[in-house]
Amino acid sequence: MGFMDFLRGQLIEVIEWLDEKGQLVHRFPAYDNAIKMGAKLIVRESQVAIFVNEGKLADIYGPGTYTLTTQNMPVLTALNSWKHGFTSPFKADVYFVNMSNYTDLKWGTTNPILLRDADFGMVRLRGFGNYSFRVGNADIFMTDIFGTKKEFTTDGITGHLKSMIVSSITDIIGESKTPAVELASSYEEFGELAVQRLQPRFEAIGLILSSLTIENLSLPDEVEKMIDRRTSMGALGNLDNYMKFQTAEAIRDVANNPGGGAVGTGAGLGAGMAFGQMMGQMMQPNNVGQQPSQQQPVQQQPQQPAPPAQPSTTEGQACTNSSCNHILQPNEKFCVECGAPRPQKRFCTQCGHEMNANAKFCSECGTPT
Repeated sequence: MGFMDFLRGQLIEVIEWLDEKGQLVHRFPAYDNAIKMGAKLIVRESQVAIFVNEGKLADIYGPGTYTLTTQNMPVLTALNSWKHGFTSPFKADVYFVNMSNYTDLKWGTTNPILLRDADFGMVRLRGFGNYSFRVGNADIFMTDIFGTKKEFTTDGITGHLKSMIVSSITDIIGESKTPAVELASSYEEFGELAVQRLQPRFEAIGLILSSLTIENLSLPDEVEKMIDRRTSMGALGNLDNYMKFQTAEAIRDVANNPGGGAVGTGAGLGAGMAFGQMMGQMMQPNNVGQQPSQQQPVQQQPQQPAPPAQPSTTEGQACTNSSCNHILQPNEKFCVECGAPRPQKRFCTQCGHEMNANAKFCSECGTPT
């Protein structure tokens, strides 16, 4: 088996690589790292081929087809001091670097971000989104990140990139001091600022941050419930008018439910009294068209002198003589003005209600006298 591999190493004619999903760097599997002079090198679009000789980066090839000779391999030729072209194999590592854009990579906060909010105080914020990047400088990436591995995928670097992204977004949100209820309106601005800040750090390792998107910044459930309650209160508008409307609705419901019993009757009476008080306050001149918080203070009016007392008619009964207006005292059996006898108390034979002396019908039940 080893001998067959050796023969295949001597007969290699084409050096190429078909991109694989998620793979950034691939080393060409030449037997004993021996590549035949005169072989064909095929570099596809969005690829770069790099020759490494004894741990040093030598020649770099962009997209195209090349015949490996001493003329188009100047660095590798100089490193090996080849003065004459020959067809014997030479030893070198060939790496293909994928320069295409890697999209839809996810980032998210592992732990909540603690921030200070003007409305809710200290809040914990979580966020997630996606980003895309590509290799911008193959030399720097191979030297600082790749090393001497056989292959390199996005899984080997996304953890590091995610930490950089979360750290930058945390700083941006904290410095902006944007209220928690207004974060959703700033996702795009935060993403653009994050790209500007992160680009130099990406370029330092040979990468380019193509885009970054913030999909969501979420608050704890307790804070979201508080926001929902505040939104509900705002939707009600004028709370004073809303309470009056609710009271009127309650009175209507009680009136439409006559079978509610004593409890329902008591609730209806209470609601009616409350509604009457509110209507009385609303009809006061100083309160018309004003909110409770906007009512003007009631000015003190100067006290007027009390009117003279009028003679009371509750001490006795009126004389039965229609032409006499004398009021009989409790101890008078006859009118001292006209001599008419004192009227006797009369009671309804049907309901027992006390009636006036001249009444023809009971004022309580209508029974004729």
